[in-house]
Amino acid sequence: MKLKKLSALLLSGCMLLSLAACGGSSSSSAAPAGNGSAAPADNGPAAAATSTAAAEGTGDAATAEGEVSVFYYTYADTYISSVRTALDAQLTSAGVNFTDYDGNGNQTTQTEAIQTAISKGTSMLIVNLVDSGSEDAANNIINMAKEKDIPVIFFNRAVSTAEDGGESVISSYDKCAFIGTDYEMAGHMQGQMIGDYLVANYDKLDLNGDGKISYAMFKGDEANAEAIARTQYGVEDADKVLTDAGKPALEFYDSANSNKYLVDQNGTWSSQAATEYMQTILSQYSEANNNMVELVIANNDDMALGAISALQNAGYNKEGATYIPVFGVDATDAAKEKIADGSMTGTIKQDADGMANTIAAVAQNFQGGKDKFDSVDTANVVGTWRVNIPYATYTGE
Repeated sequence: MKLKKLSALLLSGCMLLSLAACGGSSSSSAAPAGNGSAAPADNGPAAAATSTAAAEGTGDAATAEGEVSVFYYTYADTYISSVRTALDAQLTSAGVNFTDYDGNGNQTTQTEAIQTAISKGTSMLIVNLVDSGSEDAANNIINMAKEKDIPVIFFNRAVSTAEDGGESVISSYDKCAFIGTDYEMAGHMQGQMIGDYLVANYDKLDLNGDGKISYAMFKGDEANAEAIARTQYGVEDADKVLTDAGKPALEFYDSANSNKYLVDQNGTWSSQAATEYMQTILSQYSEANNNMVELVIANNDDMALGAISALQNAGYNKEGATYIPVFGVDATDAAKEKIADGSMTGTIKQDADGMANTIAAVAQNFQGGKDKFDSVDTANVVGTWRVNIPYATYTGE
């Protein structure tokens, strides 16, 4: 792909970067096909990885010569779907030849698709890693790109769980960058928001009058760095606000659960997992039993929405009914609707447009031989290896 094909993209992307306000949520439906979408074949995930036939638009089945190849960990993730829609639109409007690939939540599938794209002559890899935090997966992709002198942009999902956040991995190749968020901040912000809300409404929320707030925590993925941080800080920071106000710390509803969270066993951050967990909880914990869960915290909005579905089916979080506060992360359109109708309390916004704009600008810089973070808001740049898209709280106000 020629540099000049991306010139329009730089103008739109960079103008929006300074206005941008800022990993993983999942739903059961795939994102809509973009201009260049690698359509999965009918014979399994591996075949889907090696199929590069474009569903429509600019991708070509026989060759990827000069095109930009964009790899998503799954099309079924609601937040990632929003990033994909935004990035597809920018690439399409700029006349860029590109193909999207669905990893279907399988790192082998994604890696094989990357190998295929490289063999067909792709000019750039933009990668939303399937195995979040996997240095082996990230290094493998970087090494393949190095051999062909192809730039690599990783985004959203961590490339390492090391203390340096992946700096050593990304910095091992001068044509590599990471576009993400300060994922620990999402947990901190969610915890602060929860704590503030509880302090302001404590007596009303303490349904059994025992002086404590019992909670359920839904974790998206056992090993995902973002999920780990959100699970930890969402509670720790809320506890700090509570104890500073003279209130007791939160109490997990099930004293037998030493982890103090319920994890999506498929690692897909799904609404279905949260719905099923919440249904099980409600069969044992209720106002009638005087042990009702009084707070729901979720790592993402899809899980929050799944919990709300179960709560509403049981008669909660409806007009005139007992209200259980529910908090998520992402600020998806569906979550905003629930906040607007009063059935959800708040969320932390991940800026899908800001993520897409930054990816596009960095891609332009690589193609043009410029500093990779040229024209990127310096307030969001970390060292010489990454850009953090800021989060924002969202309560519908």
